[in-house]
Amino acid sequence: MVTQAEPYAARLEVDYPESLDRFTTFFRIVWVIPILIILILLSATGDQTLVTETGEKLERTGWGITSGLAIATMLMIVFRLRYPRWWFDFARELTRFSARVGAYLALVTDRYPSTVEEQAVHLEIDYPDVERDLNRWLPLVKWLLAIPHYIVLVVLVAAALIAVFVAWFGILFTGRYPRALFDFVVGVGRWGLRVQAYAFLLVTDRYPPFSLS
Repeated sequence: MVTQAEPYAARLEVDYPESLDRFTTFFRIVWVIPILIILILLSATGDQTLVTETGEKLERTGWGITSGLAIATMLMIVFRLRYPRWWFDFARELTRFSARVGAYLALVTDRYPSTVEEQAVHLEIDYPDVERDLNRWLPLVKWLLAIPHYIVLVVLVAAALIAVFVAWFGILFTGRYPRALFDFVVGVGRWGLRVQAYAFLLVTDRYPPFSLS
């Protein structure tokens, strides 16, 4: 008897569109700017230049919400063996929002990213039972253990960018996203999500599979 593998703690599915709007696809890099700015303000780090009274310039780096959540979660698991539900919910919703923006930018949907609705991008992350499912010391090294995935993802993301560029022409001429390219681009997003869930969201100790599916 063949048993089905247990689903990973982070999962991503995107509805395949039967047709896509050629006009918004052509100008996608322009349409995405407003919502992309919002996402960057939420998740990116920022640098500030401070000038002292003597005229000396000092560079100060600020932590964005995403990195701050990762560090706070790591410390909470290590020292308290807890993962507060409220900031898990926030991290999950921010990840969902990021996925919707990424899907729109990758042309796999032409619905403008919502800050609330799921739309065509279905992303699930399981809330962990910290005491039962997580090793309190692993968060200190998960980012290091995930290095092989970083290397593979650099190659996959580069290939996905090429796939999106090719799909852009396909949509302009046919109004459809070539299915093979669609599956590949979504698969790269799925792979990246699992690595994020393991190394930074810290919701699972199960090592991410090397798989697009």
